[in-house]
This record gives sequence, structure tokens and C-alpha cells, in this order.
Amino acid sequence: MTQPPHYQAPDAPAFTPYDWRVGTNTLAIVSLIGAFFIPIVGVITGFIALGQIKRTGENGRGLAIAGIIIGIAGTVLWSLVVVLSILVSLSTTTF
Repeated sequence: MTQPPHYQAPDAPAFTPYDWRVGTNTLAIVSLIGAFFIPIVGVITGFIALGQIKRTGENGRGLAIAGIIIGIAGTVLWSLVVVLSILVSLSTTTF
């Protein structure tokens, strides 16, 4: 079957193949997982991962941001628990 005379073959492929060499940043994964156990670890490693991702072009930006957000929320929650427990213990003690 021949192509019509006005047909021109495309210069580039119709799709861009996924580059399998670009992986997910390891610190971004550590940030997300660490945020659930030791929240400050999630915050610190999340910010480090964002810097690495910007520099290297790796995947995992969303994981790093999620680790930062969950880590900040966990840190605030633990801080409130500590402050409230101190206040409760001070209010219940007799001098």
C-alpha cells in the first residue's frame, strides 16, 4: 500500500519512552518512612532529599514533601503531648 503524495513521516516518535535509569531518591523514601517513627528525621531528610532531587533530577519529590509535612505534624503533636503532660503533672502535684 502506498502513501498519498502529501504524506510526510513524523520526525519524532509518537511517544517519549520512560527513562528507567532515573530512580527514586533514597532519602525521599527514608523521609516518608522516618516521619512515622521519628518525625524530626522525616523533616531533616526530606529537606536534604529535595536539594538532591533538584540537583540530580531524580524522582521522589512528592515523597520528600510528604515526609516533611508528616514530620512537622508529628513534631507538633509530640510537642503538644509533652507540654500538656508537664502542665497536667504540675497541676496535680501538691506542694
